[in-house]
Amino acid sequence: MGAGAGRGGDPLRELLLFRHAKSRHDEPGVEDHDRDLAPRGIRAARAMGAWLRSEGILPDRVLCSTAVRARRTLALAFAELAELPEIRYLRSLYLASPGRMLEIVRRQEGEVRRLMLVGHNPGLHGLALRLVAEADPERGRLEAKFPTAALARIGLPIEDWREIAIHAGRLLAYRTPAMLAREPPSP
Repeated sequence: MGAGAGRGGDPLRELLLFRHAKSRHDEPGVEDHDRDLAPRGIRAARAMGAWLRSEGILPDRVLCSTAVRARRTLALAFAELAELPEIRYLRSLYLASPGRMLEIVRRQEGEVRRLMLVGHNPGLHGLALRLVAEADPERGRLEAKFPTAALARIGLPIEDWREIAIHAGRLLAYRTPAMLAREPPSP
């Protein structure tokens, strides 16, 4: 479990940014924090979980917004996995800014090598753009948008989460439910 070493043996940590799946907007009187997933979001969360399983990507720790749509996305995605990581639900991730999310990430302990944040836009999209190197050949895939249920996997050549530097990460993978629907099935 967890990330391996980077180029030249440098320690590599991974940050997985997972946006909640499509939520419902048709329930009068329901507060934003309490909105559940739409049927399309349920399908997308399961598809992203199946992709995580097929790629063997399991975080050491998950920090998830307390919003219903984020918690449900995580539960549906992780129902596809054989084992579960440590999960912490943080109200501070609800609609958090990129700067706030970065503060939260920097407070993680050293044994956490692969960390997942489950949250909201525009914060997750902004954080991904701040972390991925401007010269990264894959960066263009991120720039247009970060749709619901999108997941960015960012490699960070750091020994400690406090060392995260702006534009120092490498985009290891970026997937959306629409991309998965177009990919051929795994053998």
